[in-house]
Amino acid sequence: MEKIKYKRVLLKLSGESFCRPGGFGIDGDALESIAQRIAQICKLGPQVAIVVGGGNFLRGETFSKQSHIPQNTADYMGMLATVINACALQETLERLGQPTRVLSAIEVAAICEPFIRRRCLRHLELGRVAILAGGTGNPFFSTDTCAALRAAELDADVIIKATKVDGVYTDDPMKKPEAKLLKALRYNDVLKRGLRVIDPAAISLCSDNNIPIVVLNIFKKGNITKALYGQDIGTLIS
Repeated sequence: MEKIKYKRVLLKLSGESFCRPGGFGIDGDALESIAQRIAQICKLGPQVAIVVGGGNFLRGETFSKQSHIPQNTADYMGMLATVINACALQETLERLGQPTRVLSAIEVAAICEPFIRRRCLRHLELGRVAILAGGTGNPFFSTDTCAALRAAELDADVIIKATKVDGVYTDDPMKKPEAKLLKALRYNDVLKRGLRVIDPAAISLCSDNNIPIVVLNIFKKGNITKALYGQDIGTLIS
């Protein structure tokens, strides 16, 4: 029987994964679909940590520019949005029978644990999904950078960045249908070409720690499973 390639995986979910395209907040069907995919890959045996975004509610930098609220505060508001998503995902996963813990970089004691590296590793070793909320706990850092930081802290074998497109393209495929899918990239290629698929800070962290990134479409069934087996899917950044 074929064995999975990656034993410890960090899955980066955007806030948009929790709602319908162009929507706002949390859509029950979208949430259920994401949770079912995660529960299925857990049955294959890898340890799974998840970093959730909060863009379905609020993006700190964008909100700051659209209001009179300083980005420091707006970013903390965005971190709270990730806690909302994390709790929703936890409840849905546990209803599907998958033990889960939420660990947050900002303290919300009533509903989640603080992120402590050793505690998180223990949860993973016990077969629990660790949902990591609150970003890095600091303003001016994206949840992409959080994913790279947590992957390095937890010695993850790979980051799987779940998106709504099939991988990294030469341009925005939603706006330019002629854009071509890039199957493999080096870390430096992403920076040199100014590809906006993941933040430069996150790319630098992954490069320094030799953590590969697989960018794929989470809405196509079987994609994450293929990635776990090291099959050719999406875009591999290494």
